[in-house]
Amino acid sequence: MNVAKWISTAVASALLASTIGTTTIAHAEGETHQIKDESIYDVLVDRFFDKSVENDYNINAKDPKAFHGGDFAGIATKINHLQDLDFTLISMGSVFSSETYDGSAVVDYSKIERQFGTSKEFKSLLNDLHKNNMKAMVDFPINNVSKDNVWALEGDHKDWYTTANGDRINWKTENPDVQQALIKAVVDFVGKYEVDGIRLTHLGNADTAFINKIITALKQQNKNLFVISNEESDADFDLEYNPKTIDTYQSIFKNVDEDSSKVEEPYKAYANGETDKPAALMIDDLNSARFTHASAEENMFPPTRIKVALAALMTMPGVPIVTYGTEIAQNGVKAPETHAALDFRTKEDIISYIGNLQSIRNKSETLRTGKYKLLENKNGLMVYERYSDDEKWIVMVNNTDKTQRYKLDPSIIGENKELHGMFESDIVRQNDNGKYNLVLEREVVELYQVTDNKGINVPYMIALGLVYVIFIGFIVALLRRGRKHKKE
Repeated sequence: MNVAKWISTAVASALLASTIGTTTIAHAEGETHQIKDESIYDVLVDRFFDKSVENDYNINAKDPKAFHGGDFAGIATKINHLQDLDFTLISMGSVFSSETYDGSAVVDYSKIERQFGTSKEFKSLLNDLHKNNMKAMVDFPINNVSKDNVWALEGDHKDWYTTANGDRINWKTENPDVQQALIKAVVDFVGKYEVDGIRLTHLGNADTAFINKIITALKQQNKNLFVISNEESDADFDLEYNPKTIDTYQSIFKNVDEDSSKVEEPYKAYANGETDKPAALMIDDLNSARFTHASAEENMFPPTRIKVALAALMTMPGVPIVTYGTEIAQNGVKAPETHAALDFRTKEDIISYIGNLQSIRNKSETLRTGKYKLLENKNGLMVYERYSDDEKWIVMVNNTDKTQRYKLDPSIIGENKELHGMFESDIVRQNDNGKYNLVLEREVVELYQVTDNKGINVPYMIALGLVYVIFIGFIVALLRRGRKHKKE
């Protein structure tokens, strides 16, 4: 057993619990979430976990381009991993019958990929996710499908497609028959399976009007269905996607003391109320180089860089989307290198950090959808406010190479307040000059919740005492075990 890790985890957990327990976090039980309330975990079924050998028809784990055996049963088996991360929406990629592990080379929109499992197993997985308060999203590739797609092989469909990229084809989406077939395929899928979202991928030359037809048809089938894309589009998607976001945040967070002047660009329009579509916030995705690669190229320690970047993204206005494997600092420049199977034997440091971040975000409507105001932004030091009528937060991001201090004026949060740090367990009160002095070590992000000054924090002291009692008990147990072994 790693004693240091055990003690640090116990201390962090107890103090975090006590701090949250002494504050009011606004979140109505049973409320209907909108896309702006969600946080998305992006996986590939084939690369998550192989549970069932019955569907391992043609796998080769040594070939990065082949199927590796991951299946629906594998995700269901590792649902505790998803619970630890605490994401609200699990995006599973394309699950349709396909020639490729990522599901993009669709052969038949009406069938589930047999290497992922059966239709029954897919429904069972959806049920398991829903029982554990997680939603499910699936990709629907509009173009770049297999040349052996069942529609293309039908004799009277020669005018339905054009060849693309060797073994792939693109649909002629200006053809009314193609439009009708695609709309029917995706609507039938949503009608058969209780998914909570559809991500339209490989938009190709499909025009905005046609994409909006698909969105309208899907919303008519299920008015609560989320419809997004991983490509820039003028269509009426529920989420604003900008491919430049990844480059922006990789450049800011890959190293310390980087220029952070563009940090607001991905979400500024949404934060200013110029659009009601929240921005997708990402440090990488399934089609980009991994964030770990960017930080490693700078000779930085990826786990620390990941923590700083995700803490910032999860407290900014928008919807965070995190690629599977980020929690274990997965590396790579391009697919299939970036699509390695998830290693569940790695350390859980980043996993527990993401879980704590998500727990706070999920309980606070203000952190998810509250108003936003940037207070400081200079070469990696960022301080911003998230606030509503119910609560107020100050987020300090120290993405620099030295300890930073920030003097918070009482005009921002009011007089005689306390700022409760969620991770560093700090309590900040006004000093003799009336300021709130925030001090944060290098490469650390802190979330301060603002409350009225209540003097001594009794629950905090109790929790702290409990930690020491647990620690002493742990040491006593070790000593007794040592004596017992000595006698034997």
